[in-house]
Amino acid sequence: MPISIDLIIERMGGADAAARLTGVGTEAVRKWRQSKAIPSRHWPAVIAATGLNMADLQTDLQEKTSVPMQNASSADAIPAGATAALVLADGSVFWGRGFGAHTSATNPVGEVCFSTSMTGYQETLTDPSFAGQIITFTFPHIGNVGTNIEDIEATTIAARGLIVKVDVTEPSNWRSTQKLQAWLLGQGITGISGVDTRALTIRIRDGGAPTGVLAFPADGRFDLVALRAQAVGWPGLEGMDLAKEVTCRQTYSWDETAWVWPTGSGRQTAPTHHVVAVDYGAKRNILRCLASAGCRVTVVPATATAEDILRHKPDGVFLSNGPGDPAATGVYAVPVLRDVLDSGVPIFGICLGHQLLALALGAKTYKLERGHRGANQPVKDLETGKVEITSQNHGFAVDATALPANVKVTHVSLFDGSNEGIASTDRPAFSVQYHPEASPGPSDSHYLFARFVGMMDGRA
Repeated sequence: MPISIDLIIERMGGADAAARLTGVGTEAVRKWRQSKAIPSRHWPAVIAATGLNMADLQTDLQEKTSVPMQNASSADAIPAGATAALVLADGSVFWGRGFGAHTSATNPVGEVCFSTSMTGYQETLTDPSFAGQIITFTFPHIGNVGTNIEDIEATTIAARGLIVKVDVTEPSNWRSTQKLQAWLLGQGITGISGVDTRALTIRIRDGGAPTGVLAFPADGRFDLVALRAQAVGWPGLEGMDLAKEVTCRQTYSWDETAWVWPTGSGRQTAPTHHVVAVDYGAKRNILRCLASAGCRVTVVPATATAEDILRHKPDGVFLSNGPGDPAATGVYAVPVLRDVLDSGVPIFGICLGHQLLALALGAKTYKLERGHRGANQPVKDLETGKVEITSQNHGFAVDATALPANVKVTHVSLFDGSNEGIASTDRPAFSVQYHPEASPGPSDSHYLFARFVGMMDGRA
């Protein structure tokens, strides 16, 4: 009798014990359950921890993958008109119509998440926080306003692909300079339309973000067995440092201000403060908001040392958003931030920067079951009692139960009660989990930039 994945995990004492005994993260164990398979690279550790043999694991894997996937890979299984497929690690296949760039042997693989934003798909795709992820847009009309050179948050698309319901239409917007199809093609990014995004979103909501592979082959041939194997073999975001992939490579200055109708973006010519922004995957509009708040901004790479940061003699230090596991990035970032904290310079962090500040202050982070992504996330400010609608994109969170005595919770999510903000009680440092620059999203949280400036004023 083949042994189920659930029974194997139970035999090791549960998910936490399985992760500890096999030397993997709890996210990897969750993916074992989700895909109903254990990647072969983990078999030796599982065998050592359970006393099972290779045949037990191979039999279970073959029963769950070989027969159904071979049947599904026949030509008859491809629906009429389908030119692309999303294959999940559990073997599920979502067929659709491909657009953007054709895939090759190196099909894009990543965590399949969803975003609830109704606008700003161009900003979402170029948000470096989406590195390592394939985005399902719950709003059906993606591509209808085209693209332009102003609504980008980074020079390249960070996401590994996109999934939409409705076929991309001709753009209808006076600011459009290029069709979405052409823009994606130029950046080598693949999209799939015609997918039941509601069903996929419910699946993600109820079971967590699965690993998936996008295939849009030029010759129309699909090897579903190989695609599923690729999804099963992807290690997941837990333990993955992606900040180094998306950060800038050298220090630079920024003075462009926020876009304002009808003139567009301007320049900060009379700054009152100098801020060093640590780029863990910074969005351009965050830098624009700092400039609009009266700051001269110097941007440094994620790997900058405390000496690199403090030699600029900043009035404040900003910790940007970014992708990946904060614990992995924290290996090199946390010691730096502790030295910056000791200097007494005011610190403001968001998203990944929030998590890294929490780690530097002695807290812990963990992987969320579903993550928060979209422009309609309700957050309560515990100091004022006000509720803000915020823009968010994160799959990890700060463990509020592990905060040290000198750190207080300032904001909480009204979706699941998870931490959304902290402040040190004995140092000039605070952070929030969401994106206050509102790109895309509401501008309820712009006051945080003024709060940061006020903190710098108080130190002057």
